[in-house]
Amino acid sequence: MALIKSVRGFTPQIGKDCYLAENATIVGDVVMGDQCSIWFNTVLRGDVNSIRIGNRVNIQDGSVLHTLYEKSTICIGDDVSVGHNVTIHGADVDDFALIGMGATLLDHAHVGKGAIVAAGALVLAGTQIGPGELWAGVPAKFIKKVAPDQAKEINEKIANGYIMYAGWYKES
Repeated sequence: MALIKSVRGFTPQIGKDCYLAENATIVGDVVMGDQCSIWFNTVLRGDVNSIRIGNRVNIQDGSVLHTLYEKSTICIGDDVSVGHNVTIHGADVDDFALIGMGATLLDHAHVGKGAIVAAGALVLAGTQIGPGELWAGVPAKFIKKVAPDQAKEINEKIANGYIMYAGWYKES
């Protein structure tokens, strides 16, 4: 069973039908929606400020979510996929966005609806990524606009896939 730990009077709240890997760690002021999956070696550390996660969000293996004390929070919308080994530190991610493997989002960055952050990208503090935009690089820069229906379709397909994968683990 995942490590779920209260701290500073805050106990994580987990939505319905979520999958939490056995070695995932969820601490403090974390509120998670329904049908989410938190994968192996992932840490959601709401010890110094809040982390809010929508419905059908998958946070893949080795990712770390944390904030700055009294300065930044994390808010993730619905149907978001956070790839393997991602670091989100005090940033916001809107519905249907995709954060690629190994990407880093720093404090007060904002990823718009249906946007894509490429694998390995470094999104600097305060960066504003618009809806349906693709950003890549170190530091991340705008690459191109992605058609809204195309981005939603791709990102929703990944999110739904992770609901299916989570089901495999719940069955065993």
